[in-house]
Amino acid sequence: MAAGGPQPAQDEEGKGGLRTALAGLTTRGRSFLAAGIAAAVCAYVLGQSDLLRVGLLLAVLPLVCAMVLYRTRYRVAGSRRLSPARVPASSEARVHLRMDNVSRLPTGLLMLQDRVPYVLGPRPRFVLDRVEAGGRREVSYRVRSDLRGRYPLGPLQLRLTDPFGMCELTRSFSTYDTLTVIPRVDALPPVRLTGEAKGYGDGRHRSLALAGEDDVIPRGYRHGDDLRRVHWRSTARYGELMVRREEQPQRARCTVLLDTRAHAFRGAGPDSAFEWAVSGTASALVHMLERGFSVRLLTDTGNSVPGEGSDGFAGASQESADAAGLMMDTLAVIDHSDGAGLSPAYDVLRGGNEGLLIAFLGDLDEEQATVAAKMRQRSGAAVAFVLDSTAWAQGPGGALPGPGDERVRMLREAGWTAVAVPPGVGLVDLWRQADHLRASTGPAPAAGTPTGGWG
Repeated sequence: MAAGGPQPAQDEEGKGGLRTALAGLTTRGRSFLAAGIAAAVCAYVLGQSDLLRVGLLLAVLPLVCAMVLYRTRYRVAGSRRLSPARVPASSEARVHLRMDNVSRLPTGLLMLQDRVPYVLGPRPRFVLDRVEAGGRREVSYRVRSDLRGRYPLGPLQLRLTDPFGMCELTRSFSTYDTLTVIPRVDALPPVRLTGEAKGYGDGRHRSLALAGEDDVIPRGYRHGDDLRRVHWRSTARYGELMVRREEQPQRARCTVLLDTRAHAFRGAGPDSAFEWAVSGTASALVHMLERGFSVRLLTDTGNSVPGEGSDGFAGASQESADAAGLMMDTLAVIDHSDGAGLSPAYDVLRGGNEGLLIAFLGDLDEEQATVAAKMRQRSGAAVAFVLDSTAWAQGPGGALPGPGDERVRMLREAGWTAVAVPPGVGLVDLWRQADHLRASTGPAPAAGTPTGGWG
């Protein structure tokens, strides 16, 4: 992702002129200037013209270097490019820097320094030899973060030095870029998600827009349409060629629910229960999108992504790609909410049949477990991954049965395929465990009958 075109450097202190140029004189430059002034004064007192010439040379050289270097602030341009601009946690991204000398004169020594947050690694520094007139130099460095989020990169700082080492001036570019670190995504194995086979992929459900000659809703003729599908009555009405709609395949729906309540999770850091839930949510979203589902992300606060457009779900292929990026960007910065329960999410689900429901839940008391159990009635199939903060606080191998196991049983009795998430276990294994649990319990019976299957 480019940081725009090359842009000229801006003076870091916001002031130009001779004062800025002289402020950049190095110790060598100041020594030359002082020696030149002293030689000129002595030549005037002693009447030595040769000494005066030497003094003028010593004094003028650092001044000329300073002014020439000062003018190069509009003659050095730079750009930044991220590859990629969105990267999973614990993965590396490469930042490419390019410096262009757009003047007719070569530059002196160039020292580059890019500003990066400390979580991405040490601040990168580069030393570039002189750049010829019209030339360019390209350098790159790597950044990596174990913590998801959005991190600004820049502005780029450039320190210029003249060939004689008389002057150094620091410039700062005005542009910066943003690196988005999204949650880690695990490749999930394909499983049979029975009960939601309405759409592309594992199952299809095709429906006519409206049935009957009088109820047909036509559309405009497109190149390649069969002329036998021309709807002559609508053609006469609208004055253009109209055709009957074909059967329209409907995408199967999937809602992924993420519990973000602050009191439902304990601990912090990349190995915490909440980060596991966020990563699991991202993995489920990507997996279901790849299988052709129309997917949305829902939180306990009732907020949904990609939004509440026509139905709140991603639509066509291009819309799905855009929605996937939007959901990943949302998960990159999502944090704990101050919500007390899951009722706002239940109110959203109460709007209609949500197809498949996949939930990542934290600690549940009896009241919230009851609310979660009622969500099953609004979905064609439901699977829940329940995290027990007490077990996660003890770490792998030290987990003891807690109240989370009782909540899992409550969800299974309500029809969920509920799986307890022990600390240190990957989502791939739990995903298969959920499939085996569904297979062992069999398909779901009619509404209102307790079961533990996916569908």
